[in-house]
Amino acid sequence: MSTRQVSDSNDPVIENIGQLVEPMVKGEKPKDRWRIGTEHEKFVYCTNDHHAPGYDEPGGIKDLLLAMQEFGWQPVEEGGKVIAMSGSDGAISLEPAGQLELSGAPLENLHETCNETGRHLQQVKAIGEKTGKGFLGMGMWPDKTRAELPIMPKGRYQIMLDHMPRVGNLGLDMMLRTCTIQVNLDYASEADMAQKFRVGLALQPLATALFANSPFTEGKPNGYQSFRSHIWSDTDPHRTGMLPFVFEEGFGYQRYAEYMLDVPMYFVFRDGKYIDAAGLSFRDFLKGELSVLPGEKPTMSDWNDHLSTAFPEVRLKSFLEMRGADGGPWNRICALPAFWVGLLYDQTALDAAWDRVKGWTMEEREALRNGVPKLGLDTPIPNGQTLKDLAAEILDISSAGLTARNRLNSSGDNESGFLDPLREVVAKGKSPAAQLLDRYHDEWNGDVSRIYDEMSF
Repeated sequence: MSTRQVSDSNDPVIENIGQLVEPMVKGEKPKDRWRIGTEHEKFVYCTNDHHAPGYDEPGGIKDLLLAMQEFGWQPVEEGGKVIAMSGSDGAISLEPAGQLELSGAPLENLHETCNETGRHLQQVKAIGEKTGKGFLGMGMWPDKTRAELPIMPKGRYQIMLDHMPRVGNLGLDMMLRTCTIQVNLDYASEADMAQKFRVGLALQPLATALFANSPFTEGKPNGYQSFRSHIWSDTDPHRTGMLPFVFEEGFGYQRYAEYMLDVPMYFVFRDGKYIDAAGLSFRDFLKGELSVLPGEKPTMSDWNDHLSTAFPEVRLKSFLEMRGADGGPWNRICALPAFWVGLLYDQTALDAAWDRVKGWTMEEREALRNGVPKLGLDTPIPNGQTLKDLAAEILDISSAGLTARNRLNSSGDNESGFLDPLREVVAKGKSPAAQLLDRYHDEWNGDVSRIYDEMSF
């Protein structure tokens, strides 16, 4: 989630509803300027007893962040507390319970992306070895209760923690107990955005199945392959889901802006502080009738903040975010952007992917989304096959897209090799979660703590 540091006194006030599409319009870029921005989260634990470290404890999250200065990262503060680090590789930030996130820089190709991931993991591992910390690549804490987890000192998080129980049963789990991998991608025009948005939404359940990696809760199997994905179905119905309107004729920036106006607010940022506006209406804000800031109208920064508070399976800001994947080990961090870049950054591949899914009804898309957290690759798709059958076909399309991009490394390899971990999943016919469950019931003898040896970076 984004981190605001200061209010901008020169920030334009929104005077008319037409300004709401400006961030999306400004996101348009010619193809040669399309970039890849990868975000990945990981759980931090103490190697001596596996507890999740607090912010202020000796060697805890604050000390971990500050130790990254050794590698040139610079502290970012909120209310006198270090809550992020900035550097040439993007930003290192904190999720609500101390999950560590790298929001990577916008990069030209996947070789650069995977190098960035490798640098980051080498750096945090080096700090971890000095401070007794480990880093776990999973979609959900496999053994922690909510009560065992710390809360990070970020103003927007406290507002969200207070609000979540009012609107869903699992929102606190989303905030405290989950990790994801995401990729942010560009578009050339409104029509290009719409096609990518539709393909991204339709195939997000496939990404969820391929990356499913959250089968344990509080030390036991939870009955799901991606419990992280299930959590989103009971977090907040006003700001999650498959967005049926995206598939309607004429969908574009204005329709998405209208959707966002109907998403209840969380906060307003003023003078370095977050003001609780949870549940209030941005439409009222536009009229100067927001109860917590009477008479004030929103600025463009307020709108940009608000755009970051919806959590559908694909999210639009000045780029598109693919949001369906569980957290995982380093090779799947590289595979997630490869999967989507191959499908969305080559027009032939994009057209082929859309041809494959455009005939699905909204009811069929919803059924796929609802089935995949439990069934994974065994989830049925509309033609009587399963996601396992579809996966090989879509990976071939993605691979062809990456081959056509022809972005080579120093050895002359294109980017398609980054899909190999996903091809391995398809060859085995089992999601990462299903493979972990096999080990839990066999060689682990029901001991989830073995996951710290198997899934740490």
